[in-house]
Amino acid sequence: MNAPSRARVAALIAGLEAGLLERSAAARLVLLAALAGEHVLLIGPPGTAKSELARRLHRCFAGSPFFERLLTRFTTPEELFGPLSLKALEDDRYERLVDGYLPRAGIAFLDEVFKANSAILNALLTLLNEREFDNGPTRERTPLVSVVGASNEVPGEEALLAFFDRFLVRVPVSGVGEASFGALLTLAPAAPPAVEPVSPQELRGWLAAREAVVLGADSIEALHALRRAAAAQGIVVSDRRWRQLVGLLRSAAFLEGRTQVEPLDLWLVPYVIAAQPAQVPALQDWFVCEAAQAEPQDAPWLTRAVEAFEKQLELEATLPADDGDDAAGKLALARAVGGSAEGGLLRIVSATLEQQLRRRWSPVHVAARLAQLDELIGRAGAPLPGLRAALAALEAALAKRLWLPPELAQQLRANRQATLATLEALLDRLAAVRAGFAALPQDEQLPATVPEPVALGA
Repeated sequence: MNAPSRARVAALIAGLEAGLLERSAAARLVLLAALAGEHVLLIGPPGTAKSELARRLHRCFAGSPFFERLLTRFTTPEELFGPLSLKALEDDRYERLVDGYLPRAGIAFLDEVFKANSAILNALLTLLNEREFDNGPTRERTPLVSVVGASNEVPGEEALLAFFDRFLVRVPVSGVGEASFGALLTLAPAAPPAVEPVSPQELRGWLAAREAVVLGADSIEALHALRRAAAAQGIVVSDRRWRQLVGLLRSAAFLEGRTQVEPLDLWLVPYVIAAQPAQVPALQDWFVCEAAQAEPQDAPWLTRAVEAFEKQLELEATLPADDGDDAAGKLALARAVGGSAEGGLLRIVSATLEQQLRRRWSPVHVAARLAQLDELIGRAGAPLPGLRAALAALEAALAKRLWLPPELAQQLRANRQATLATLEALLDRLAAVRAGFAALPQDEQLPATVPEPVALGA
């Protein structure tokens, strides 16, 4: 089956995030997880659009009834799974009337999902994992596409960890930051745009077609590195979760019209393998530095070299003339004769004498400085073509991405641009230093002494 058009996927994403501030990553992850047949947990305080995302997700799927409940320790199974059938009880059957309840839902939102009692959680385990529900003596298939759970915090009780693990994607959400606060205050209410919903037949076809997506060698290598990085942080990831992650990555690639998973797809792995929200930033840094190869570089060795040459140029350009040169006395005499009323002629004379005050250097000395600089400029400039090509390749790759959040894409782009700009600025400083050495006063009568090279530091 062919992948959906990019315009259709983009419209589904836009429908989820329209009018929601700083929710681009959460919106994409909620939608992608549902299209991959997985469940999502949104972790954060009340009032952060968790339920709104779930309701909008429901509109993305045709023929998928929506079910929503706030769970407490007093919630009864009847509130989720339906009341007992009195008619069935008359026939000695223990069955529930499930129409309108969770076993018939396509998209469900369970708020404060870890507050439920053990009886409900045990029933939910089978429903989430197997898409099946035990109704009396029979086990029924359910049309469940995805459950969006919400919680203020990650559960700490051992008994809840198995249920917590059923949510493949776990997204921390918080209130808007300072940059978006003004927009939040003036945000006008508006209905999200209408979208063409995904039919059950399309969803089944897409899930089957994604299996043809190749997990390339570079992605496998990146996942190996990710596993080591996770272990170093004490994060334990089950084999099942790794397999589910691969399925999610394949869905992301397929829905963008690609036949192979690429390292840039790994932007979503922090939300899959992090056991705690506090672990997400470090894993995001891993993605930026290792998977995307977009860590900003500041070239400290080259900075030290540039500073060393600048200091050397300043020293050589300001050294006084050799002993025995009376230019300083001539300059003082010219100024004394001119008094305070310096005219144009005096300024010309003074400038000439000031130039004569400068130390003169042999052509061999200047040539040696220029040769060392040329070697440094050549070495420092060697990475420039590669950096420019890498930036262009990143720009081309980002232009094709639908799932990568725009803020993260901009960070990757800005990091690469900053590295390039840093190197170009240092090369500009080296060019200025070279011009400064080339402009030093020279005297061919001076001894042809080669100076010690400028020490560039460690």
